[in-house]
Amino acid sequence: MLRVWLIRHGESETNAGAASGDPGVSPLTARGRAQADRLAGAFPEAPALIVHSPYVRAVRTAEPLADRFPDVPREEWPVQEFSYLGMFHDRLSTSEERQPYVLDYWDRADPHLSLGGAESFAALLDRARHCLDRLARQPTGPVAVFTHGTFIRAVAWTLLTADPLDMRAFHRFATGLVIDNGTVVGLRFPAGAPPAVALGVDPGSFLGT
Repeated sequence: MLRVWLIRHGESETNAGAASGDPGVSPLTARGRAQADRLAGAFPEAPALIVHSPYVRAVRTAEPLADRFPDVPREEWPVQEFSYLGMFHDRLSTSEERQPYVLDYWDRADPHLSLGGAESFAALLDRARHCLDRLARQPTGPVAVFTHGTFIRAVAWTLLTADPLDMRAFHRFATGLVIDNGTVVGLRFPAGAPPAVALGVDPGSFLGT
């Protein structure tokens, strides 16, 4: 049975309240770097593959594990965060300034809406399905995927719902499913069965040690 860790990146400066623009460049805080070190130390053995998103905060969170196991292959996959407010990507803004636009976006509940050239909700779900398909083709595990909170929720949502394009239902689901920085969510790929989500993962037991 293939086992996968979906790991939310460590705390970024944006998570800590700093203004942000380009969604991919926010670095880790000192706390985020410490979280990345702790995650690396939680692996009792080398994973078969280390995956990270192209965003700086995910790359930096993956680095301590890659440094600990330098012979493990490392790949960049499109598992980045869902960044849907394109009008803010080229200027600094705070989460408070973006909040009215966030509420309006989810109230519209149009899965194909692209604001300012940003990704649509439907495209996010396509990325989640692509990630699951790619993981299912991995010959061995475990696989450590350093990714982002909403992307993890989108993967879980894809597996757990019959109507993934229902944005209002997803928003309720995402609001109720807290995924803190450094949280690990497990996926299991049993032979001949659909993937399963495993919450509250203990690193040692999940890796079979």
